Amino acid sequence: MGGIGFPELIVILVIVLIIFGANKLPEIGQGMGRAIKNFKKATNEPEEIDVTPKKDNAENKDS
Repeated sequence: MGGIGFPELIVILVIVLIIFGANKLPEIGQGMGRAIKNFKKATNEPEEIDVTPKKDNAENKDS
């Protein structure tokens, strides 16, 4: 129940071949690979960089 099995993958592949043709499949695969790579890279990078200046110890000594 649920999930995609081998027969379903074959049907999807046949439909993709009919729609796009065999010559376009490498380009589509390459584009999908780049998209997945960029997505993984974006999720692993830190969200923000803290650019607020740190308090200087010299200011604390003068007070």
